[in-house]
Amino acid sequence: AGAETVKRAVELDLASRFQESLVCYQEGIDLLLQVVKGTGQGGGRAGEGRSGSPLLRPNFFSDGKYHKQIRIENNATGFSYEKVFQEYLTEILSEVWVEDPYIRSLLNKITLLQLYNFLRFCEMLVKGPCKVKTIHLLTSYDEGSGRSQQISGLEEIQQSLRNYGITLNIAFSSSIHDREIRFNNGWMIKIGRGLDYFKKPLGRFSIGYCDFDLRPCHETTVDVFHTKHTKKM
Repeated sequence: AGAETVKRAVELDLASRFQESLVCYQEGIDLLLQVVKGTGQGGGRAGEGRSGSPLLRPNFFSDGKYHKQIRIENNATGFSYEKVFQEYLTEILSEVWVEDPYIRSLLNKITLLQLYNFLRFCEMLVKGPCKVKTIHLLTSYDEGSGRSQQISGLEEIQQSLRNYGITLNIAFSSSIHDREIRFNNGWMIKIGRGLDYFKKPLGRFSIGYCDFDLRPCHETTVDVFHTKHTKKM
């Protein structure tokens, strides 16, 4: 079974389906290691092959779980939504869940804030190779007079997405704290700052105002998991 799984991983690798191949590589390696442990033929220290050399395992796997981490440094550039999410927007992706308590602030004179960040995220999904049909957004209500503007803005995004054949379901929670994005192809992305990891542009006509790859970022961490390798509560 381990050999067949590794064989499948190679086939996926050759087909440029890299994320799926990585999951198969891990499963195959785990199956083969179970056989080695069962026969007592390890022949080396824990974590080493029979020759004493370290086992070659993808460095983003830990204890049989997929975990890739991206550290975005303060003022770093080149981390647009396309760069962060693109490799997970596979053709089988059709449904997306966004949980972020702060999809609510509107545009002031020079600042692109959370509601517009969510719009940019939706634009990425529309342009991507995936065929997204449904987006679920869970966020919190804006405070005071901003609530009506928040709802109006989200409804406008909802109507615009409908023109592309995408349904946006909007729900509100007063107790939501975590920031998480889930895809129905198995990928889950957690960003410390949610979608709001870009700094304010210096002005409306400054480099980076439109192109997020050129926009400096706040320091944050992006953690990527595959649900097949995460513990279900």
